[in-house]
Amino acid sequence: MAQGIKDTANETFEKLMGNSSTFEVPQYQRDYSWTEEQWSDLWYDILQMTENSESHYMGYLVLQSENEKKYKIIDGQQRLTTLCILTLAVVKLLRDLPGSETEKENNGMRAKALTDRFIGHMDVITLISENKLVLNRNNDTFYREYLTSFRPAPIRGLKVSEKLLKQAFEYFYQQFKARCTTSEELVTFHDEIVCNLFFTVITVSDELNAFKVFETLNARGVQLSSSDLLKNYFFSIANAHELHNTKLNEIEKKWAEITSTLRESRVSDFLRIYWNSKHKTIRKMELYRTIRNNIKTPEDAFELLWDLKEKADVYVALKDPHDELWRDDKDISENLSLLKLFNVTQPFPLLLTAYSILAKKEFKSLLSKVVCISFRYNVICGKNPNEQESVYNKIALSILADKKYNIEDLKQVLYIPDEEFEKTFSYKEFASSTRNNKIAKYILCTIENYDNGACIDSDMITLEHILPDSPDERWDWDDMDIQKYHYRLGNMTLLEKSLNKQNGNAPFSEKKAEYKKSSVSMTKELVNIEEWTKEQIEKRQHKMAQKAKGIWSL
Repeated sequence: MAQGIKDTANETFEKLMGNSSTFEVPQYQRDYSWTEEQWSDLWYDILQMTENSESHYMGYLVLQSENEKKYKIIDGQQRLTTLCILTLAVVKLLRDLPGSETEKENNGMRAKALTDRFIGHMDVITLISENKLVLNRNNDTFYREYLTSFRPAPIRGLKVSEKLLKQAFEYFYQQFKARCTTSEELVTFHDEIVCNLFFTVITVSDELNAFKVFETLNARGVQLSSSDLLKNYFFSIANAHELHNTKLNEIEKKWAEITSTLRESRVSDFLRIYWNSKHKTIRKMELYRTIRNNIKTPEDAFELLWDLKEKADVYVALKDPHDELWRDDKDISENLSLLKLFNVTQPFPLLLTAYSILAKKEFKSLLSKVVCISFRYNVICGKNPNEQESVYNKIALSILADKKYNIEDLKQVLYIPDEEFEKTFSYKEFASSTRNNKIAKYILCTIENYDNGACIDSDMITLEHILPDSPDERWDWDDMDIQKYHYRLGNMTLLEKSLNKQNGNAPFSEKKAEYKKSSVSMTKELVNIEEWTKEQIEKRQHKMAQKAKGIWSL
């Protein structure tokens, strides 16, 4: 078993909650957020499961053990909370079923047995439930005082998450009510559910090992809320120093602002890029350990949160070429669009630092150089992108220290020499995909504009493969050569959309009639070629490579 993992087992909801263990959602984990979309999906899965007499897998549940009976829920709180609410709906319906006094008394005993087994017990003095599941600080009071105690919830003043808890209870209550008319049906149906919904339960010894589990599962395609773990660490520092609630609220507010700014971006990805913009580069697996080793006091946490909020705005703008931050600077917007097209993210720590420290003119200059390097290194030569991280990190730290950068640091390591670049370019292929087609079109447009000193309207131009993908018998090419040369850059040109519709699989002699009408110089030049051969493709691409060497140059 992996180091730090105390136990891994498949557990049904019945076995998990049907003993004396308690489960606590850390105080500053996110609030309950499931909506009817998730409730209805779960209900559909339950119906399918019971109708087919089979089990249903609920995914991973990551727990941190304080002792053998008390656990913190690191991941899975939304699912576990929803199943407890589902059980509460069954308990309430048992209490509400009509019948004789004896039947009502029996149903009351059934309801108490389910409550004691899955929910908790009622304190005889306060009449408030002491629950097996303890929610976070924003949700637990509502859960204890209203849901598990079956008191009517307030009509006004509820938080969004409290409304969702209430609505989830009402949703499952109505579903059970519509399906089950007797207590026997209801209890039997609930028993089928809790005995056949199962989790893979991973128990870890501490938060650091929980984070390692998160990263491992994420790498396998299981998306877990690892950012919550990082956030909780900030709050644990504050709690350890017994800060006033106003300070704790400020941390929560700042974190919410950061996550709101990042929108669709993963918080842990941003945190790593941010950290690498200011410190020696670390791998993804080292992120949590490094932050924990460096952030020790509430002052450290507040300082980091304020800086994260500021840098999050820049990070989001770097990922979005059309962000309003670049509204008045077309050059920056276009270069960021190219990095996005190239699918290159390694320079982000450098750019995050450079934007904060360098003058705008210097930042623009550095960005254009990064784009040129990325084109040579990543797009054409396909070098290992991981090797770029340490170089960009070194320059970022140099900018932090000296308020400037040295172009030689970029050229010595990442700038592909002309001879290698030209040779690789001469044989470059771009297999058909949306991104590859856009890159090929960008290259040809850039060469065309370089040759003629004019900017063609790329929106009116399409990418044309001179030798088609599936040429008919009029093309005297064998299949092996078609596969070898169709995706070569030398076999591609630019053609107006209105003209490209006519071409299809037409032979080269017919295509030339359309090429002659084009306003694109490189396309019109094809008219002078007698026959389209593999030698012509190689010759044409070699000429492109010679031009590219001068175009994409520092």
